[in-house]
Amino acid sequence: MVAKDRFWERIPLKELNEKQWESICDGCCQCCAHKLQDDDTDELYKTNVVCQYLDTDECQCTVYPKRHQYVPDCIKVTPENAGNLPWMPDTCGYRLLAQGEPLPEWHPLETGDQHSAKKAGIAVTGKVISEADIEEEDMEDYIVDDDYFNAD
Repeated sequence: MVAKDRFWERIPLKELNEKQWESICDGCCQCCAHKLQDDDTDELYKTNVVCQYLDTDECQCTVYPKRHQYVPDCIKVTPENAGNLPWMPDTCGYRLLAQGEPLPEWHPLETGDQHSAKKAGIAVTGKVISEADIEEEDMEDYIVDDDYFNAD
């Protein structure tokens, strides 16, 4: 069922309650894919390698409530940083709302379907490999184009 309230259009990000804030996530899990940064140029490169705690079929973190205990450098998206994280996908609901843009038409809050990112071809499902299945020194072998996670 599509959200009738449309709270995201009238309540500032800083004023959302926890349930509302969490619902802004579209479930694409692109933020869980590792990025590499060139030490000389600071350029970011996306990879198709995801955190070992990501269930790629369900597009959910298996340790979400305690994720910072398992992965200390897992970035917490906040109203303050949501619009300023260059590695977040352009389609990210947090990023879009922080920048004053609308949610995409396929977003779960728009469709009422929690799997709509997968159906739209935006989710990482079927496009990634777990970090547990590769050697860390081989990470560069998994660099992908910027549009790799976009719809098929």
